[in-house]
Amino acid sequence: MIPWYDVAMVFRMLASIAILSWVLLPGLSAAQPAPAPPTQETKPAPLLPPDGFDDGQGFAVPGVEWAHATPESEGFSAARLEALRAFLKTHQTDAMMIVSRGHVVFEYGDLSLVSKVASVRKSVLNLLFAVEGQHGLKLDDYMNQTVVQLGLEDKTPFIELERHATLEQLMMSRSGIYISNGNEGQEKLLPHRGSHYPGTHYFYNNWDFDAAGIAFEKITHKDIFDALRDDLAIPLRFQDFDRARQKKNYVANSTHFEYAMYLSTRDMARLGLLALRSGGWGKTVWADPGTIQFSTWPTTHFSEVGDWYWSPGWTGRWGYGVLWWVWDAPKYPGDVMTGPYQGAFSAMGSGGQYITVFPMADIVVAHKVNIDQDESRSVSGPTYMTILDMVLDAKCGGACK
Repeated sequence: MIPWYDVAMVFRMLASIAILSWVLLPGLSAAQPAPAPPTQETKPAPLLPPDGFDDGQGFAVPGVEWAHATPESEGFSAARLEALRAFLKTHQTDAMMIVSRGHVVFEYGDLSLVSKVASVRKSVLNLLFAVEGQHGLKLDDYMNQTVVQLGLEDKTPFIELERHATLEQLMMSRSGIYISNGNEGQEKLLPHRGSHYPGTHYFYNNWDFDAAGIAFEKITHKDIFDALRDDLAIPLRFQDFDRARQKKNYVANSTHFEYAMYLSTRDMARLGLLALRSGGWGKTVWADPGTIQFSTWPTTHFSEVGDWYWSPGWTGRWGYGVLWWVWDAPKYPGDVMTGPYQGAFSAMGSGGQYITVFPMADIVVAHKVNIDQDESRSVSGPTYMTILDMVLDAKCGGACK
């Protein structure tokens, strides 16, 4: 059977071999076998020893603590990073870190601060699907099932057109289901019900994302936050995770809920590194590479997203993939890229929550604003794009002056 991520993505999977080659050192024979299928109860445990993993060629994976490196050793200008630090001080950034080849080269603020990550949760859900897929869940069997087959009916009944929407379309935010979702900003722009056939139109819609979270629980028979703990927090050695902090916020007049996640910046960066490595963690392929590779490929182009979504002055060309924002100039076959943003992807949450991955430069950026303290606090999209530009400008190698 053709996989749900489609044969057109095969070259992406082949390209991931190069990305994962260091993960599998010193040889394929040393690779750890995939864990037992979810039908066999296994106690979650860290994938790496306390001191983490170093491949001996400059790439690292954190254990209990992150490995650090000087900016210069990773090709960064320390002076330019200090200019970035001064810029952050003029805005409402609470914490930020830059990871290069698995080493922390820049830290700002309290990286252990735990607060709501808003819509970053959607990309975390994608990683949960990828982990479950690697551990025996047959995603092919579910991605084309409809919302009716998955039992996702809400208090507001589906109209006939909406009944045909699939799980894949929910995860792409292309379901064509425009039921009230409790988000005032989205509801002001919500298309009329029945105006678009499932799959034909993109609209960033929390109803889709919340339903995808419920589908995850139905498919895996796991509470989403238990899975967050067992599939990601424990195996990757999150430093600040608290299962009790995670919260399901039920939407008014709905049986659906927001699966609100609360994470620290340094734990967000671990998720970014897992995605950058296409699911690899040390010598183990922990999450399905095909799922991550396909999900970080644009299924909706920047021009389709709509000007309504972006802040005034927005300069980023972000399209949408599967629960990830994806730079709308993806990698070409053979991992050919033409600029630092080529192949980039990002988790984005309101107020300034971001996990951004630059495969070309092997960089992860994690950024946080504490919206729990004050919901009005924010780092805007255009400001964050300036921050990213400053990060990439600081990666100047021999050209640093």
